[in-house]
Amino acid sequence: MQRSLKWFAVLTTIGMLLILLGGALVTKTESGMGCGNSWPLCNGEFVPTNITPELVIELAHRLVSGSVGIMVLILSVWTWRKMGHIRETKFLSLTSFIFLVLQALIGAAAVVWGQSDFVLALHFGISLISFAAVLLLTLLIFEVDKKFQAEKLIIDKRMRSHIIGVSLYSYAVVYTGALVRHVNASLVCRDWPLCINGSFTLPENMYEWVQMGHRAAAGLIFIWIGYITFLAMKHYRDQKVIYWGWIISFILVSLQVAAGALVVVTRLNLYIALAHAFFISCLFGVLSYFILLSSRSRKNALASHKTEQPEHEEKQETAAPPVTTIT
Repeated sequence: MQRSLKWFAVLTTIGMLLILLGGALVTKTESGMGCGNSWPLCNGEFVPTNITPELVIELAHRLVSGSVGIMVLILSVWTWRKMGHIRETKFLSLTSFIFLVLQALIGAAAVVWGQSDFVLALHFGISLISFAAVLLLTLLIFEVDKKFQAEKLIIDKRMRSHIIGVSLYSYAVVYTGALVRHVNASLVCRDWPLCINGSFTLPENMYEWVQMGHRAAAGLIFIWIGYITFLAMKHYRDQKVIYWGWIISFILVSLQVAAGALVVVTRLNLYIALAHAFFISCLFGVLSYFILLSSRSRKNALASHKTEQPEHEEKQETAAPPVTTIT
């Protein structure tokens, strides 16, 4: 595969990650209205005159999003032409670009008309899907040169169920985390892991429910991924992509939980908050790759079953005893 395509794919993936972190930065610094109600211009001006920190953050996020959007479009067309014969390429190309455009439209609508916190929480999740699609495209590009073998894996039914379940659940966890930021509930519970003074009382208002709901969801995904990692280490030692992939996933979810706790302990330190978003983005990318591998494994299993079945029938016909007629 062309080296230029590989480098461009890696740069586009990094750019998508910057969009995710930039969106989190805009939310954390409350810079969403840094350019007023104007979009794509800032306060209706091509070159803003009244410069504020919020304006710089919001405008930089828009410029990065626009530039990376063009890169995603180029990558989609480029991979479609070079690797259209690979079954996942076209789907991932369309998904990456469509969801990036959808993310931009939601952001623009929030600036011009305003949106509820529950709708704005989808903004990060939609960007995450686009990021995952670009990441998978990049991995497909490197797979073409057989840099690592990942197309003939055999994943059993139990592992496939865990992969699909925990991946879908992780998206729900991402949504609850984004909702915490958008409703300004990050510090409504000033202790960790319980809300106030280590008491086991139920949340008393909507903000505490959002915060504690997210903590409970994060705790469950930590336990779930830990269990799947145990299964992978026990049964998939000979399949390195699965084995090391789940170890990496467990490290990422551990870092994500630790960062979430430190966000509370440090009273919303900006760098730790961005690290929190970074870890969950990387984790979702790895889980998305597991879904791709799982779909391949299912296809391989079906193909293997179809090829083995005629051979089995042929052996039965050959081994059949001759029929004699008694008269």
